[in-house]
Amino acid sequence: MTESDSALEFTTHEGGCHCGNVQWQIQAPAHLQTHTCNCSICDINHYQHLIVPKQRFHLLKGSEDLSDYRFGSGQAQHYFCKSCGVKSFYVPRSNPDGVSVHARCLNLATVLSITDTPFDGQNWEKNAASLAHLSKA
Repeated sequence: MTESDSALEFTTHEGGCHCGNVQWQIQAPAHLQTHTCNCSICDINHYQHLIVPKQRFHLLKGSEDLSDYRFGSGQAQHYFCKSCGVKSFYVPRSNPDGVSVHARCLNLATVLSITDTPFDGQNWEKNAASLAHLSKA
């Protein structure tokens, strides 16, 4: 747990794909801080990033229903449900030690608020370091 996390209380949030074949849980605050990126893939999907350390992400079901997609550097692991096509989470290149869940795929019953900050992914090399702290345990 980082110094900034030590004062935070975590809630278990659940989410998944549209058809329900892929389901996961994360531990994160009830008041969420997300980032909406303008890179080519995030912009077209209007992906709202909620990045957590890998140990705070738990795939509950659907590993066999996932397909992955890689492009560009091939480092980011984009996981899509084979049935409905929704990318509800992925491992970002900026945070290989974390998981980015799509905040729009969360069950909002446990969310008290979401504060979203734009992220300039079109200039990824210049800005990626600003996200690195989000996946630290």
